[in-house]
Amino acid sequence: MLRDALLLQLGYNATLVAVGATLLGISAGVTGTFLFLRKRALVSDAISHATLPGICLAFLLMVALGGDGRSLPGLLAGSALSAWIGLLCLNWLTRNTRLAEDAAIGAVLSVFFGFGIVLLTVIQTLGAGRQAGLEGFLLGSTAGMLWADALVIALGGAATLALILLIRRPMTLVAFDPEYAAARGVPVHRVDLAMMGLVMAVTVVGLKIVGLILIVALLIIPPVTARFWTERSDRVVLLSGLTGGLAGYLGAAISASAPNLPTGPIIVLVAFAFFALSLLVAPGRGVLAALLRHFRFQRRVHLRQGLLALAQGQPIFEQLTLRLLRRADLVRADGVATDAGRARAAKALRDETRWQIVRADQTHEAAAALYDGLRDIETVLTRDQIAEIDSRIGGPQEVPA
Repeated sequence: MLRDALLLQLGYNATLVAVGATLLGISAGVTGTFLFLRKRALVSDAISHATLPGICLAFLLMVALGGDGRSLPGLLAGSALSAWIGLLCLNWLTRNTRLAEDAAIGAVLSVFFGFGIVLLTVIQTLGAGRQAGLEGFLLGSTAGMLWADALVIALGGAATLALILLIRRPMTLVAFDPEYAAARGVPVHRVDLAMMGLVMAVTVVGLKIVGLILIVALLIIPPVTARFWTERSDRVVLLSGLTGGLAGYLGAAISASAPNLPTGPIIVLVAFAFFALSLLVAPGRGVLAALLRHFRFQRRVHLRQGLLALAQGQPIFEQLTLRLLRRADLVRADGVATDAGRARAAKALRDETRWQIVRADQTHEAAAALYDGLRDIETVLTRDQIAEIDSRIGGPQEVPA
């Protein structure tokens, strides 16, 4: 079943859902990257919750005009209008009151969502509302998705990606350094509004598949996952879009291959699986990489301390230190230093004396700031500088090359 779902062979509806979820994941991942880099991830939560009153009001309006209220374009238009009003309220509270942004987000989120729940309850008491299925917009509902619904989602995602390509440079500049962007003449406030507008568009487009509660995860998890793998913003954008697209595609396939599995939550869980994998194995920023760096640092400390102990004729009781020295052929099995070990030990002791002089000399202040007890002095000072320091110490000196 899963193989058939991955190959888009489980029927018309499953194919529509998979394609729509993939496009949604790509647009959400790319859009969420700028929100994440701007450190405004919680704004997406306020925007998503602010869509609920618009959905309910759009349904009531369409019913009042003689429709059945279930037209997806109409519901999405209502949610977009409501989300934009919520975004404007959030922006006004942040700019014109003493409320911090997190407090303003909490106010907008709770008020709009509470109002939406009240409207949803009222709708369910109406004769036309019992079959509306509006609660599906909370967590997503892909059952019975029509070609028109998939087309709306695809066009919305494509339009969002096209707008991002047009304004990606000012958004990147504002995300990293808004003060510098303002000095360059970039309208920071308008770029922020445009960024929030793109988030709103993705949120509205994703209501049918993921729902307004879980769309936040699809906006934030992919860029956080991508950030583990690279330091460059353009690559973060690409990897985030790829992660979101794969999460949407695999989540939709898993949901279609098993009965009664909700599509939206499965997509979010797949995205989280990518995040957990990246957290563990990403080079440079992953947990395993950090553990390897820690173990390497620990070994360097033990070797350094062991060499200093050898140079000063002190006994070594730490078994790990002895084991590392033996493995490096610096001591024999009986603990006596080899010729290479004696040479390395003398070099370590002399470097320690050199560092003491460097740290006491203000002319070497920049070099002294790099001292960590392990760094080779040759990586910081030139051979001429080392020779000058050796002349103060006395004894044999290294001849500059």
